Amino acid sequence: MSSQTPRQWGVTPPISAALPTEPEIAANNALLEELKRQNNFESKAESDRRVVVLHSLQKITEEFVFQVSQQQGLPEPIARASGGKIFTYGSYRLGVYGPGSDIDTLVVVPKHVSRDEFFDHFPPLLTRRAPAGAIEELTPVPDAFVPIIKFKYSGISIDLIFARLAVSQVPADLTLNDNNLLRGVEEKCLRCLNGTRVTDEILQLVPEQKVFRLALRGVKLWAQRRAIYANVMGFPGGVAWAMLVARICQLYPHATSSVIIGKFFRILGLWSWPQPVLLKPIEDGPLNVRVWNPKIYTGDRYHLMPIITPAYPSMCATHNITMSTKEIISNEMKRAAEIVDSIMVGQYQWKDLFSKHAFFTNGYKYYLSIVAASRSRKAQLIWSGLVESKIRLLVSSLEQVEAIHLAHPFNKGFDRVHHCHTEDEVEKIINGDLQFQVKDVQIGKVDLTTSPENVENSNGSEEKNEENTIYTTTYYIGIELEQDGTKQLDVSYQTREFKEICTAWQQYNPEMNTLNVVHTRNYDLPPDVFELGETRPARATRKVKVKSKKRNIASISLEVCPDFKVPVDRQHLVYSF
Repeated sequence: MSSQTPRQWGVTPPISAALPTEPEIAANNALLEELKRQNNFESKAESDRRVVVLHSLQKITEEFVFQVSQQQGLPEPIARASGGKIFTYGSYRLGVYGPGSDIDTLVVVPKHVSRDEFFDHFPPLLTRRAPAGAIEELTPVPDAFVPIIKFKYSGISIDLIFARLAVSQVPADLTLNDNNLLRGVEEKCLRCLNGTRVTDEILQLVPEQKVFRLALRGVKLWAQRRAIYANVMGFPGGVAWAMLVARICQLYPHATSSVIIGKFFRILGLWSWPQPVLLKPIEDGPLNVRVWNPKIYTGDRYHLMPIITPAYPSMCATHNITMSTKEIISNEMKRAAEIVDSIMVGQYQWKDLFSKHAFFTNGYKYYLSIVAASRSRKAQLIWSGLVESKIRLLVSSLEQVEAIHLAHPFNKGFDRVHHCHTEDEVEKIINGDLQFQVKDVQIGKVDLTTSPENVENSNGSEEKNEENTIYTTTYYIGIELEQDGTKQLDVSYQTREFKEICTAWQQYNPEMNTLNVVHTRNYDLPPDVFELGETRPARATRKVKVKSKKRNIASISLEVCPDFKVPVDRQHLVYSF
């Protein structure tokens, strides 16, 4: 009797179909316990509250479609049958959400309901139908690249996007798996539908969803702790990390989550990039849309670490990665592989894998501080998001400087609020001075989905109590020099070009928005980039000079314009643009 051929998951046969050993099971149990200690799981009560919120949103969606249908003169039975459905995507749909996570949600409606009607009617209906006081921070953003309504429902952050299908009804049992549903769908709706379709494909393409989820929780926590989790900054985002974990699950279909994590770092740390990571063969579909193909599209050939979404139309989820971030990711994976190998033989514990990054404490000797500033809170939310979206362009430009080996962007900005009384004090603030900073005041979260054009009324004057308040967001890039570089580091062109790109924004207002790039030594980094218990770098004491081939960073000069040079060891150097 012939043995049955095991199922192949993905584009290649499995590397191993071995069953778990007792030590591997023990390591998996230890992983689960450590993730619990790290507060990676939400309580049942909190998860139940999410279910209640989503059920309410479904009812509100059905009522919204019904009301719009009746306003258009459709008979009541047809209006009622028009339906409407809420889908989720991202971490919630993948089942890897934790305390405080938002819920990415998608409203799908039939063809006779427009996006304008969604933004006109859904927010007030939401406020009326939700329990009193349950809806907070309701912010429609209709002009975003992906139009969105952001709000909190019973304390849970919701990102709600919209898609209209070319069908007359959206029944409760509708799924989005059929590619033919994409026919007649406009581009913005196609982007919105893609989130749920990709998430569903990932879950269908892994052998064991429970194993996948636990392994993904571990990898996400590691990436967040090591500060390499941020698509906008040139690192993989949540979907990309999920696809990478899913690929390793395909290669080891019976392995525990602990083994998957170990294989994840070993295999991907040595991956032959730009060979793409695929969960299944790229498929054709019914639409005349672009599908990732480096043989046809020149731009696709320049993707350094291509991770390709499995749902049609397939796209590269990691097109933002630069040479520097690619090297950083590879180095982090190799470091993690050594740690997990030691965990599996009992020398280390899982908590060692999740140790915090050393970007500020022991990362680099000097940094570029990109200071985006505005004179109002609302203007700063938009301006800082615009600047953040361009940081990776500055990184790519710095990589072309011969003396720079690595330009390492930190994965988030630091919001600060400053009170001042004179324009001289304002000038100091926008050049990186923190002596006027007000402690424990938050600007708010930057909406990375917001289009720069969505700035209606954001550059106008606000309350009088903000006239002497400056809002700043500072982004940091660590610089590693080539060991055999020259003693002059000229980045004047790169910084000037970066500023020109940012200030070319149509809504840029020089009286409201400013941008400066400031050189900061490690011992001059501000206190709020360090956590309690971390040791700040200290200025090195002078020692007797000994001849060495290693470069002396303090001897390097930084050229900020053709006729002006300043030493790198000054407290702050403001780059000319």
